Amino acid sequence: QVQLVESGGGLVQAGGSLRLSCAASGLTFSYYTMGWFRQAPGKEREFVASIRWTGGNTNYADFVKGRFSISRDNAKNTVYLQMNSLQPEDTAVYYCAATFDVLRRIGSEYDYWGQGTQVTVSS
Repeated sequence: QVQLVESGGGLVQAGGSLRLSCAASGLTFSYYTMGWFRQAPGKEREFVASIRWTGGNTNYADFVKGRFSISRDNAKNTVYLQMNSLQPEDTAVYYCAATFDVLRRIGSEYDYWGQGTQVTVSS
C-alpha cells in the first residue's frame, strides 16, 4: 500500500520560510517523479513543483519565482519543498504526489497523493 505523508506545515508570518517534507512508502521511490501541489480555499488545485527521480530535473510553477525549491533524498524516500519569502497568497493545503518517471504538471496524471499539510501565511 502506497502512502505519502506530508509534514512541516504551519503558521508563518509574511516573509518567513517553511520546509515541507513528504515521506513515501510502499513504492520504489527512486522510480517516481514527485510533485507538490496546493489548493487554497475556494480555488482549484494548482501545480507548484516537481522533481524527477534523478533529482537533476525539476519544474516549477511561474508563481514560485525562485522562492521555492524542491529536492529529494532517495535514500530516505523523502521529497522536500523549501519555501522562502512566503506571502499570504501562498496560504493553502499543500499536497505531495507521485507519478512514474517523467516530469508532469497536471494533477490528474499523478498516481498517488498524500493527505496534505496546511500552510498559513499571515500578513
